[in-house]
Amino acid sequence: MIEVQNKSERLQKRIAKSGVTSRRKAEELIVQGKVRVNQKIVTELGTKVTDKDKIEVNNIPITEEQKVYYLLYKPRGIITSAKDDKGRKTVLDYFTDIPERIYPVGRLDYDSSGILVLTNDGDFANLLMHPRHKINKVYVAKIKGIPEQKELQSLKKGIRDQNELLKLKSYKVISKDTKQNTMVLQIVLQEGKNRHIRRMMEGLGYPVQKLKREQYGMLNLKGLQPGKYRKLTAKEIDELKKAGQK
Repeated sequence: MIEVQNKSERLQKRIAKSGVTSRRKAEELIVQGKVRVNQKIVTELGTKVTDKDKIEVNNIPITEEQKVYYLLYKPRGIITSAKDDKGRKTVLDYFTDIPERIYPVGRLDYDSSGILVLTNDGDFANLLMHPRHKINKVYVAKIKGIPEQKELQSLKKGIRDQNELLKLKSYKVISKDTKQNTMVLQIVLQEGKNRHIRRMMEGLGYPVQKLKREQYGMLNLKGLQPGKYRKLTAKEIDELKKAGQK
């Protein structure tokens, strides 16, 4: 282990602060032997470092960037990833004019649109993504079919899919179209499992046709068009941190 010095901190935290990746991903990289401290590969998660230590991730030296925070109105048909092996457009293609290395907080699937937060602050990203930090996320979903009230109520207790319990916090019926056999629902989640709402509704037999995330905590899409972004305000950043720490 690297010698503990004054003002030391965990290696994975320092990597996350650099904006390279989140703390959770940094831990994976350390275990995989992809991190060097002072030219030596380090695989122990308890390792402490200071400002004097030279840290490399995948053979690239890290430096601490200024923290930045953005809200993107993600359009449909865009990958929520830093890059795509199929060459498809990703959310980072909208940020080619900023110098910082940012990454998305959580995911919004390819066919979904709406609010997506991006940052280079690993601690902030980890705070928002951790399952115990129950930040409300509000979606509007158009589904095929018109479920009964008792079916929708059952989603508060949840349904199991691929050994995961998928449930919602609350819902509201916005509209029904008996001719088209569709319903529009507002759904509030406090979790964010992969394709959560789509899998949940498919489990009931009502596939999602369109899905949009309209709120994330206190954040909304007011004033933004699809593909556009803005910086989060200091107040918004502070309120999200407080919400995640409850």
